[in-house]
Amino acid sequence: MSPFPYKSPLEGYENLPPLDSEARNPDGKSLVNPPAEKLSDAYVTFPEPIIKTNNGFDFHIYYMPSSPDESKFAKELHERIRREFPELRIYRFWDKAVGPHPTAMFEVNTFTPHQTGAFFSWLAVNRGPCSVLIHPNTDDALKDHTELATWMGRPWPLNIPSLGFVSRGSSSFAA
Repeated sequence: MSPFPYKSPLEGYENLPPLDSEARNPDGKSLVNPPAEKLSDAYVTFPEPIIKTNNGFDFHIYYMPSSPDESKFAKELHERIRREFPELRIYRFWDKAVGPHPTAMFEVNTFTPHQTGAFFSWLAVNRGPCSVLIHPNTDDALKDHTELATWMGRPWPLNIPSLGFVSRGSSSFAA
């Protein structure tokens, strides 16, 4: 048994022939990959252990309420997201720290890999001065907000002890 706590990402692919690490595509840089029988299921359904009966990902968009310019931008971003992505779950605009979040923020939930990718790419170029904590929703809130989390912009330190009091689907701050 390996002391490394993760299963191999090659599980299910162990007995395939080795890949050619020298063959290049016409761009001269990228590697030639073998053709797949079908696209990855990850294009249409979230992988385990993401809970499929709720939203797949949370996007927590942080801003500094003490900065009038950043606060104004964040409010305008919140409105733009509500107008451009009405199919997503968009929570209220907080002007103070709530839950494990160390500063003011608002939250957006995505429900499909397609929505997640589209919103991620849109937010990457439109988030302005705001930082964004992005995490999947599994049955482990601590792991979701730490080990499985991704950041756009500057990461903020989370109030980790408060995660013990946040239960899936009934958090006191998601109104």
